Amino acid sequence: MHANDDIGTGSPHETRAARVLRLPDGTGETDRLAVEEPLEIRIGGRPVAVTMRTPGHDEELALGFCLSEGLRPESARAPDDLAANTVDVDAPGFDPESIARSFYTSSSCGVCGKGALEAVAVEAARVESQLSIPLSAVLAMPDRLGEVQPSFRQTGGIHATGLFTTGGELLLVREDVGRHNAMDKVIGRAFLDGLLPLSGTALCVSGRLSFELVQKAAVAGCPVLVAVGAPSSLAVELAEDRGITLCGFVRDGRANVYTEPWRITV
Repeated sequence: MHANDDIGTGSPHETRAARVLRLPDGTGETDRLAVEEPLEIRIGGRPVAVTMRTPGHDEELALGFCLSEGLRPESARAPDDLAANTVDVDAPGFDPESIARSFYTSSSCGVCGKGALEAVAVEAARVESQLSIPLSAVLAMPDRLGEVQPSFRQTGGIHATGLFTTGGELLLVREDVGRHNAMDKVIGRAFLDGLLPLSGTALCVSGRLSFELVQKAAVAGCPVLVAVGAPSSLAVELAEDRGITLCGFVRDGRANVYTEPWRITV
């Protein structure tokens, strides 16, 4: 497995200039903002979802989204009508009703934890990978990820997901205004490169750990998920249920390991 050539290179569409008034000194300057635009995802020409995202790597995002929703996509491309902010996914055997039965992807959806865990279990097998990873590699991941976030350095308002080897080598990074989109882009790229399931690698995210991020890692078969921030209670429950090692608050030479700690070697 080799590092992707586009590590550390942001899309020219990821940021936009804006005038800002700096207070209290009253100076006017040009600032950079993270771009947020809708992306319509179609399957066989039929609209199935709209997500707010940062433009760039849209085909990867659509593929990662569909995989995370339990669909079985084969490819993604610009639509025949060339509509802007739209991607058409080829997913033979797609059942339109499956979207209505899809995963609980919103932390405000109000469903019970038991129902959410059962929904993910339908599409994501328990991760049985025997992978082990040195604590030193885990601790280095957030800093390494931060080094290759050009859009975050410009805006301070964008998330990243990185795919790492057990030795701490960064293979791939994607940025997006949505934390779940950033992971979908990584999973979509891994799918295109024939790397799924991600049983021999680790994922690192730049923010907190929500239920939907653990869900996506489970679908991708990734055994280790690392984050700078805190996990939610349901994220920990899902990681425990699916056999994923969940590491939060990875910063300043420390890490909290919430589930499956045997994979982290000291």
